[in-house]
Amino acid sequence: MGKGEAIELEAGGRTVRLSNPGKIYFPGPGYTKLDVARYYLAVADGITRALRDRPTTLERYPDGVEGESFFQKRAPKNLPDWIPTARIAFPSGRHADEICPTEPAAVLWAAQLGCLTFHPWPVRREATDHPDELRIDLDPQPGTDFDDAVPVAHELRALLGELGITGYPKTSGGRGIHVFVPIEPRWTFTEVRRCAIAIGRELERRMAGRVTTAWWKEERGERIFVDYNQTARDRTIASAYSVRPKPHAPVSAPLRWNELDDVHPADFDLRTMPARYAELGDLHAEMDDHAFGLEPLLELAARDEHDHALGDLPYPPDYPKMPGEPKRVQPSRAKDK
Repeated sequence: MGKGEAIELEAGGRTVRLSNPGKIYFPGPGYTKLDVARYYLAVADGITRALRDRPTTLERYPDGVEGESFFQKRAPKNLPDWIPTARIAFPSGRHADEICPTEPAAVLWAAQLGCLTFHPWPVRREATDHPDELRIDLDPQPGTDFDDAVPVAHELRALLGELGITGYPKTSGGRGIHVFVPIEPRWTFTEVRRCAIAIGRELERRMAGRVTTAWWKEERGERIFVDYNQTARDRTIASAYSVRPKPHAPVSAPLRWNELDDVHPADFDLRTMPARYAELGDLHAEMDDHAFGLEPLLELAARDEHDHALGDLPYPPDYPKMPGEPKRVQPSRAKDK
């Protein structure tokens, strides 16, 4: 097949046109644009569940992983009328209308544009100011790896279990582990972030020297960073089943908790994931059946504040100064003044 011959693919009763299907997207293994589209068809129900009704930023690589890339937040002008959008507000006060996939054809349509990774907000389009997922990002720092994040994930599971909460783990597609918790959409981004900070601090106490919530890289050391700012407004995490833009085409793979000790992120890629999905289905399918309250985590945060005088932590540098936020200055620079 010549790379310029457009083809049509069927997804959920819709036909999606794929131009240049033979274009190489991953030069190492030789995966093409069509391979990416077929992968998303193979995991269609899972990726659609992960994105359904969520404002979604598209990470696009129209010339493959070695070409230019960009994040598309605003819905493209040529958006089909069957793909809904939602207006979301950025910390700056500006707005954008983002696509909200509701069916597999929307995923294929984005793949046609060169989208490899989908970055959904933790909200649904009917309530864009109230997250319905608490997302915990266990991020290995230099000198640590996935294997160091695994025991932290197990301790996180134990902590959540003590509070009557269930989390759902997945590989990040890199070295990290993501744990998603479905929550009732009753709290603000600020409150959800406060819960992520409380989780990080409790993990620091339980695994001293192995876990950190230090925002400044110079203070983190060779530890697993609980990236609490991934819960701040306009911060997103790659969805389950998203292809990641690395040479071997890894994917963010939902896991069973009892697999964590025996797997490695490299096990899950564009080639291996379809067979795993065909055998196991969507391991996160039941997330939609649960919605946990954040009261136990907010109580944990309140105890940190009352008993240990632990308040807020710094926001990302592009954020406006937030109420109650400590000084946003690098410790080594602060010492120089």
